[in-house]
Amino acid sequence: MDAADFYTGLVAELYHPLKAHSFDAAPYRSFIERWGEPALELGCGDGEPLLDLRAFGLEVDGVDSSADMLERCAREAQERGLEVMLHHQRMEDLTLPRRYRSIFLAGPTLTLLPDDATAGRALDAISRHLHPDGRALVPVSEPAPTPPETIGSVRRSVAPDGSVIRVAVLGARRDEHTRTQVTTLRYEREQDGRTQRLDRDWTLHWYPRDVLTGLVAAAGLTIDEVTGPDGQPASDTETDVQLVLRQR
Repeated sequence: MDAADFYTGLVAELYHPLKAHSFDAAPYRSFIERWGEPALELGCGDGEPLLDLRAFGLEVDGVDSSADMLERCAREAQERGLEVMLHHQRMEDLTLPRRYRSIFLAGPTLTLLPDDATAGRALDAISRHLHPDGRALVPVSEPAPTPPETIGSVRRSVAPDGSVIRVAVLGARRDEHTRTQVTTLRYEREQDGRTQRLDRDWTLHWYPRDVLTGLVAAAGLTIDEVTGPDGQPASDTETDVQLVLRQR
């Protein structure tokens, strides 16, 4: 499966009620207030934290490769009385009509891209859409190996329509050479005695600091800051970091 097609169909429908964590809008609001508007969220999905940022009155557009997730985002925006500009594009093929002073990814979305070449194209797209005085916030992390005890685990919830929804971990494989981890997930929705079921591979690809630095430089960007999740300067050995990028 193409990586851009993961968050479609049943996966998109069950994403919000089954997700493991939420994105607080506060750090992205601070980033935008520091570097300016307009802003762009890459991989905005169903609108978190994009819609909260719009509710604060910030000029933020969103882009995502999944039409299904964007449809959910647009529906939520309408319910909240918010106007938002959404673009259905892959971040590595980004072609938008203007540049942005603040570009950001909420979480390590770059790891969803399947290889170094695709990540390089995404960074090149960021460079082309970044205002000369702007900055881009790119979180990156190395996923932890899947603990054996999680194989077979199931996360359950009850949807607003009363259906029982589940996601289970069926298996995982990790290749240190290609820096790729694939987790096989089973999504299910049970209602009125009928069950919808979908198995899908969730692929993550990570980047050592030296590889990432090379990709950033090849895209015509330079690293301004490297911080940890707490916002403090990160050491060279930390693998869960946030990069602030600018044009060279």
